[in-house]
Amino acid sequence: MTEVNFAGVYLPPLLLYLIAALPIFIGTRAVLTRTGVLRFVWHPGLMECAIYLAILAALFFLLLDLPMPTYIKPILRVGITLLIVLAAGILISTLWQTYVRSPWTRDGRVSADVVQIAPEVSGTIAEVAVKDNQFVRRGDVLYRLDPKRFALAVQSANADLEGRRAEASVKSAIARRRTALGGEIIATETIDQANGEARIANAAYSGSVAALDVARLNLERSVVRAPIDGYVTNLRLRPGDYAEAGNTKVAVVDSSSFWVTGYFEETKLAGIAPGMKARIRLMGFEQPIEGHVVSIGRGVTDTNEKADQRGLPAVNPVFTWIRLAQRIPVRVQIDKVPHGISLSAGMSCSIAIGKANNDGRLLAWTRQFL
Repeated sequence: MTEVNFAGVYLPPLLLYLIAALPIFIGTRAVLTRTGVLRFVWHPGLMECAIYLAILAALFFLLLDLPMPTYIKPILRVGITLLIVLAAGILISTLWQTYVRSPWTRDGRVSADVVQIAPEVSGTIAEVAVKDNQFVRRGDVLYRLDPKRFALAVQSANADLEGRRAEASVKSAIARRRTALGGEIIATETIDQANGEARIANAAYSGSVAALDVARLNLERSVVRAPIDGYVTNLRLRPGDYAEAGNTKVAVVDSSSFWVTGYFEETKLAGIAPGMKARIRLMGFEQPIEGHVVSIGRGVTDTNEKADQRGLPAVNPVFTWIRLAQRIPVRVQIDKVPHGISLSAGMSCSIAIGKANNDGRLLAWTRQFL
């Protein structure tokens, strides 16, 4: 390509290549953005720059017809070929490090402790004080049961307690009087009988005290509160529903308990140890999360150990020549959640541990892109 006269201005070939590559780049970028590919790239700006340079180099190589000495063209072709071979070698080496040697995985899941909350008493739900996915503090009211029946139970227990108190007082007074009279005036059997009745009355009074405490506790437990700080989830309550004691009606995700479980191939476990630094990348966020390895799983299910109806191991008779590495769960504790990132149990993520966490940017970019 030679210079082009545009309104009396001669445009150099390099500028023409830059202009010709621009619409191709814009179209390519639009496709990558619409398909969501750029969201998985470590640095979208660098990726876009690389794409533009690749398009420019391709145009320059395909349309190159600048006048030059004859001996330059073979050298240029050999140089470009060597650069392509070198780039291919770097890419193959990167892929080998990424998929074979480096302790990293894309099979990661965010987990959290979930508290299943069930009422300790049964009753009709009178009020639901929270909404699904709402953040609550420990002690906040989740829902209330109809308190009328429990309030009446407290009144009944209180009335029974007063009756038992009066009866115990009378029986005790009779026992004291007869004991004071002694065996010379009344029979010893009568004195023993009076003391026994007094003890029975006092025991009944103690039982009434306990019954009143239980009635008050049931009234208090008719208000269901959050046991931890967290997020309400799986809320399936409406006023008028009947809640049975021990039957879970709502759950709370502990906001301080998030961790990550990465499923690593067994061939990469040699490079993983508790305490090692880890870098976590969620699929929906670009900013990485720092963490450290807490523990390595010590067992996974072996299907060959399942017994048949006679108690014999049901061994799979099919064994393929291609042996796939087993995936072992590795628990990673999150050290700090960056601002702007919201964690939810079940999120997918990539995890790089130890040496993989400190590899170069090309390797990190390859992991994110592939």
